Amino acid sequence: MPLHSLDPITDRRWEEFVAIHPNSSVFHRREWLKSLSDTYGYRPLVFTHSPPQTALTDGIPFCEVKSWITGKRLVSLPFSDHSEPLVGEAENEGEFATELAANMQKMHLQYIELRPLCWQGPTSFFTPDQSYWIHKLDLRKSKEELFNNLHKSSLQRRIRKAERDHLEYERGFSANLIDDFCGLLLLTRRRHHLLPQPRLWFENLAKNLKSDFQIRVARKDGKSIAAIVTLRHGNKIVYKYGCSDEQYHHLAGMPFLFWRLIEESRDEQAVELDFGRTDLENEGLTRFKDQFGTVRSRLTYLRHPGVRRKSASSIHTQFPVAGQIFSVLPEAICWRLGGLLYRHMG
Repeated sequence: MPLHSLDPITDRRWEEFVAIHPNSSVFHRREWLKSLSDTYGYRPLVFTHSPPQTALTDGIPFCEVKSWITGKRLVSLPFSDHSEPLVGEAENEGEFATELAANMQKMHLQYIELRPLCWQGPTSFFTPDQSYWIHKLDLRKSKEELFNNLHKSSLQRRIRKAERDHLEYERGFSANLIDDFCGLLLLTRRRHHLLPQPRLWFENLAKNLKSDFQIRVARKDGKSIAAIVTLRHGNKIVYKYGCSDEQYHHLAGMPFLFWRLIEESRDEQAVELDFGRTDLENEGLTRFKDQFGTVRSRLTYLRHPGVRRKSASSIHTQFPVAGQIFSVLPEAICWRLGGLLYRHMG
């Protein structure tokens, strides 16, 4: 069967298909794809076996990324922790893999990248690339059981202390909360010698996803000390970004926010909290997510062809002095450079 392409921003069939597909996530949604396009200029497209004007039976979303640093490529999907191909049976996965590989030369691409949770396509076309941990928490338990599953000293005691210290709390997707989050994000990224994601990215997510995009902020005496960003699709929540002021880590703002997230997600009928991907070598973050009682599994990206090119995301590791410069640049320059660099990363 021939592959067809469609624009998921304007073709309502994609939105309808994602809304009912059991394996869809927030990263498949039109709103996420529109935010990628609005912020970074990527061209979203979906490959499907369904002809025009017919209901979709399968589909894989991509963004076409054009960069003089990382090449012209198709990524499913940029800045998405994972993006499961919505293709059905294993034989369909094989057909897709073959046809996508054939399309690569026609589109003059450097490579195609998939970020599946459980893709079974043939490895003769797509070979394993980078791997990460993915952490998920089952919310279909009582609050007492969820709390008891937290690490006693690292989380339970610190959360109770934060509550006794009367940390203030706010959630939503207002411009003021974006201000709070971005201020803490800049502090955190400088601490790690990295540039921040562009503020426009978070503004577009709030504009497009509305209440399915949530910022949670912890404050002490009116000062923002920690913040997290989550995304919702159906009955599943994804933790996407977190940041904090190192001076106030003793107040346990992050554990406090995660526990509020768990409580509220359960109360709002969510069944799963996805803690997002973690670099395999980041033992500290891996341990932190494990302490919430999450189930950890391996997430491996796939690429065709399998030869890895240098990417913009590795600039700070290839050139450590660049990271040191990032940490001391004026705020306005940090935000501007972040916007320029992240477009190439995808």
